[in-house]
Amino acid sequence: MKRLLQFCVVLLTTISFAQTIGLQTFATGFSSPVAIVNAGDSRLFVVQRGGAIRILNANGTINATNFLTLTSSTIVSGGERGLLGLAFHPNYATNGYFYVNYTRASDGATVIARYNVSANPDVADANSGQVLLTVSQPFSNHNGGSLVFGPDGYLYIGMGDGGSFGDPSNYGQNINSLLGKMLRIDVDSGSPYTIPAGNPYAGATPGADEIWGVGMRNPWKFSFDKQTGDLWIADVGQDAREEINKVSTPLTAGLNYGWRCYEANIPYNTNGCQSVSNYFMPVANYALGNGYCSITGGYVYRGSTYPNMVGKYFFSDYCSNRIGWVENSGGTITWSSLFTGNFVSFGEDINGELYVAGISNGTISKIIDTSLGTEDFQRNGLSLYPNPAQHSVTLQNTSLLNLTQLSVFDMMGKKVMHQNMNSAESTEISIGQLSPGLYVVSVEEANGNTFTSKLMVK
Repeated sequence: MKRLLQFCVVLLTTISFAQTIGLQTFATGFSSPVAIVNAGDSRLFVVQRGGAIRILNANGTINATNFLTLTSSTIVSGGERGLLGLAFHPNYATNGYFYVNYTRASDGATVIARYNVSANPDVADANSGQVLLTVSQPFSNHNGGSLVFGPDGYLYIGMGDGGSFGDPSNYGQNINSLLGKMLRIDVDSGSPYTIPAGNPYAGATPGADEIWGVGMRNPWKFSFDKQTGDLWIADVGQDAREEINKVSTPLTAGLNYGWRCYEANIPYNTNGCQSVSNYFMPVANYALGNGYCSITGGYVYRGSTYPNMVGKYFFSDYCSNRIGWVENSGGTITWSSLFTGNFVSFGEDINGELYVAGISNGTISKIIDTSLGTEDFQRNGLSLYPNPAQHSVTLQNTSLLNLTQLSVFDMMGKKVMHQNMNSAESTEISIGQLSPGLYVVSVEEANGNTFTSKLMVK
C-alpha cells in the first residue's frame, strides 16, 4: 500500500506539472483564423485566411458584421496563402490607419496595403485600400505574413524565402531580394513610405533598402515584448529544427539569421557561406519529428492574471498541438499537455493576456495557468472548498462580489459546466456530473472581471 501511495503522489505531481498551461475557450465559429490583433482597446480583431477580419468583443461575442472583407477578386487563399496579417497604426485612435498582408489573386504576390476605418468604429472603409509594397512570390508556400509596428514606430514585415524546398534560389542570403528577410519601412513619411536611416542597406549601400535582417526561411509570427521592446521571431525549419530568435533592445539591424546556410544552429547548405560566427543564432530550438512539425510564434506574457507566466515567451507547434514556453533568456523549452486545433497564431489583448487560434477548429482560446490554486480566488475574497471535492463544492464569496456566472473548463479548454450566480456569500455547486480530474473554475462579476482557480474532482 505504501508503494502504491508513493506512486500516486509521483503521478499526480507529474500530471500537475504537465498541465501547468491550460486553454479556456473564449469564442468559437471562426473560419481558418490566422491572426489575432488588438487595436489599443478591449476588442480583438481576428483575421481569417479567406479574407475576413472579424471583431471579437471582451465578453466573447463576435460582431455579426465583418470589420473588413477582402474577396476572391483581391486575394487568393488556401494553404499558406490568403489574408495573413494585420497591424494597427500606433496612432490608430486618431488616424484610423491599419495595414494588412495578403497574397494577390492575380499572381500570388505578397501585398502590403493600408486601409482606413470608417465613421463606424466597428467597420472599415473597404474602398480605402492603398497598396504600399508588392513582392513577387515564385512558389505558393513560405509567404511569411506577419506585420507589426515596432517600438520605434516603424512597420516590420516578415518575408519567407519564396517557398519550394531548401531555398533553391538562395533568396535568404541574397541582399538584393526581399524574400527570406525581415523588412522595416516608415509609413509616416513619403509616398507610400520611406526607408528608415538605420536600415543596413539604405541609400547608396548595395542591397534592397527595405531589408532590416536577412537569412529567414519562413518567419511565422513575430512580436515585440510590450515591456522591454525585445523582438521575438519564430522561424519555421526545413526538416530538422524549429527555431526561436530574440533580438534584445536596443534592436540591432543587419543581423543574418542563417538560412539557408544554417537551420537553427546546425549546418544545412553551407556552400558559399561564411564562418558560423557571422550568423545570429537562436536562443532556443527544438527537433522535428515525434509529432512536431512547424513552429508558431507567440508573445512574452505581460499580463497580471497569472504571475507565474510573467516574462516567459509562449509559442506552439502546429502538429503537436502543444503550447511551449521558454524563459526570457531562452534555453530549455517546456511543453504543455496535448490540446487540439492546430495553433497558427497567438494574440495579446490590451491587458497583456494571451490567446491562441486553432485553424482547424475555428476556436480562440485564452491561455491560463492551471497551477493557480485558491490564492487567485482569495485575493478577491473568494474560495472553493473542499478542494479536492467529489459530489459538490462550495463557493465562498466573503467580499459579496456581484457575480453573474460560473463556468468550469476541462484541461482541453472545453466548457463542461455553467451556472448563473449572484452576490450570495455562500453557494453550493453540484459537480457530480464531472469525471475525476483537474478543472479550471472561472467566475465572472457584473463589471466583466473574471477570477480563476483550479479544482480537483476525485
